[in-house]
Amino acid sequence: MAKKAAAVIIVIVSLMVFGYTQYASASQINAKIKESKLLEKSDKGALYNLQLEFNNPSLLFLTAGKTEFTIIANDKTIGAGELDPFALPALGTATTSGVWLKDQAASENSQVKISGVTKYQLLFASIDVPFTYYPTYDQTREFIADA
Repeated sequence: MAKKAAAVIIVIVSLMVFGYTQYASASQINAKIKESKLLEKSDKGALYNLQLEFNNPSLLFLTAGKTEFTIIANDKTIGAGELDPFALPALGTATTSGVWLKDQAASENSQVKISGVTKYQLLFASIDVPFTYYPTYDQTREFIADA
C-alpha cells in the first residue's frame, strides 16, 4: 500500500512540475510584426490592418481570445487596436490580424512599442501573458507616418 501511495505522490509532483515549467514557458511567448498597412483615413485618424506572428516555446496548445493592444511612441499613446482570436500550437507559431486606429501624431525620431495582454485558454485554466514588441526602424516609420 505504501508503494502505491508513493507512486501516486510521485505522479502528482511530476505533473505539478511539468505544469509549472510549461506555464513558465508560455509566459515567454513573443510577437513580431508581419505586416502593417493603411486601410483608410478619416477625421478620427488612420485605420490600419496589423498582422502579428506569435511564437509559442511551450508544449501546450493555447487558444487566445481577442487581444487588445496599444501603440506607444516616446511614452505617448498614438493608437490602440484589437487582434482577432487565434490558436497557437505547441512549439509553433501562429499569425493573427487586427485593426488599430492611429489618432495621435508622432515625431520622426520616435521610439515605438506595441504592448498588450493576451488571455490564453488552457483545458483547466487561463493565463494572461503580457507582450511588448519594439518594431524595427523600417516598421516604425510606417507607424509614425502622418495619417
